[in-house]
Amino acid sequence: MVKWGFTMADASEPYPGTRAVLRALALLKAFTDSQPELSLTELARRADLNKTTAFRLLTALESEGMVTRTVGDAYRLGPEAIALGGRAQRATDLVAAGHAEVEALARLTGETATLEILIGGEMLILDEVMGSHLLGSSQSVGTRWPVDSTSTGLAMLAWLPDSQRDDLLAQSAARPDGRRNITPSDLEAIRAQGYAVADELLEPGFVAVGAPVFNHQAEVVAAISVAGPKARLMLGCIPEMAQAVMQAAGRISQRLGFRP
Repeated sequence: MVKWGFTMADASEPYPGTRAVLRALALLKAFTDSQPELSLTELARRADLNKTTAFRLLTALESEGMVTRTVGDAYRLGPEAIALGGRAQRATDLVAAGHAEVEALARLTGETATLEILIGGEMLILDEVMGSHLLGSSQSVGTRWPVDSTSTGLAMLAWLPDSQRDDLLAQSAARPDGRRNITPSDLEAIRAQGYAVADELLEPGFVAVGAPVFNHQAEVVAAISVAGPKARLMLGCIPEMAQAVMQAAGRISQRLGFRP
């Protein structure tokens, strides 16, 4: 059968370069949330490639920013892969379900509000609405921060499955720039109150309040937060602001099918 100028039998034959594309995709898919950093040997093993082929493909991916090499000569997903993933995420139901709440939260509190997801060991800003104050938080969609340095990251850690949470905490503890160790009691306190506070974890004078967002399977999939200067977000205001954040997170969760 001929259709659009080629036979249907041709469709089963790979085009030139198809194999290289599939091999490169296999390398990118080898990274996971619990193992965001992998050696050349491990990547080659997971993609079922020899090390020479894997190295050549990784070099090409690195030149395009899809992977990046670490100080220890391992690999992790690069900024272009994160940006590409961010664009895909922004087209999902999560942004559709959350944007109105992010916008309303920024309007209600006057502070910058964000919706963030976990990528590897970092929180990535999926959606953001700036606050009304001249002096306030200014971050961009696609920006990433260590999971243990943000209110959204702490909120997600508190509700993640034990194995995934423990892996992320181990990675945080091993970071040379790690400024604190999150303990089980910290996470228990966050679960008990329903929200997390990042008090000057990212930088002096910066405070954020975050709460988790759940999907229809009761899995934590994102977190929403408000953030601003500590001079405005004095500790006495935190409980009131936290209520607004938790309510917004709850409404997003309901739109995603979550039922307590």
